[in-house]
Amino acid sequence: MRRAETPRLLLLIAPAAAVFAAFWLLPMARLAAIAGGGPLGLAAYGAVIANPRYLQSLIATILLAAAVTGATLIIAGVAGLFLARNRFPARGLLVAMLTLPLAFPGVVVGFMVIMLAGRQGLIGEIVFRLSGSRPVFAYSMAGLFLGYLYFSIPRVILTVMAAAEKLDPALEEAARSLGAGHWRVMRDVIVPGLAPALVSSGAICFATAMGAFGTAFKLATNIDVLAMTIYTEFTLNANLAMAASLSLVLGLVTWLVLALARSVAGAGVAAAA
Repeated sequence: MRRAETPRLLLLIAPAAAVFAAFWLLPMARLAAIAGGGPLGLAAYGAVIANPRYLQSLIATILLAAAVTGATLIIAGVAGLFLARNRFPARGLLVAMLTLPLAFPGVVVGFMVIMLAGRQGLIGEIVFRLSGSRPVFAYSMAGLFLGYLYFSIPRVILTVMAAAEKLDPALEEAARSLGAGHWRVMRDVIVPGLAPALVSSGAICFATAMGAFGTAFKLATNIDVLAMTIYTEFTLNANLAMAASLSLVLGLVTWLVLALARSVAGAGVAAAA
């Protein structure tokens, strides 16, 4: 690099560096300082594992995010592949309806789950008329799963559709000409071709479910997920150090999953090339 280009390069990097420092580096440093400056000191990080309530909240959040991610990849993968491969009347309208949840904040999604599975929800009303019982699961892990699934599917559908349109049909034709059946083509050609998109969108889905607050705030009245535990420690218990340490742990788990997905997706892209 020529010396004359160095000042220009620094000038171009400066805005991004300033934003990075102001909105990530400084807040993270402040969180770390608060977490280590509480009554427990650095032991606050160990309390996330040692305290049964915090550990249970962390495990429940990870399992919920993993379940949402798995279900989303299956549903959105099948739907996205179908929509990318087929043209039919009102297809554009169907895609628009499937991606409509992207416009809804988490609080609205929580209200919608309550309207479906709450005490006066549509599902409960239908079951009551048929069987005389009224199931209510909006405020349980099942309701939270339904809410997270609702706003996760559109993100994955759009990614899968974009990836499916780039698949080379000649590879599928070659596999069929060699005697491969439909499921063999799906397993050996289509799924590996979509793997980088599935991994990357799945990681984003997992990260979103880990930290989603608006939906949890409306639905998680009887359950503890990490976002609500952090909110409780910060507002009701005024335990800033513990809230900060829990926030850092949540961020670390999410970052590890995103880094792993980036590594796997990158390897998949390289292998496909």
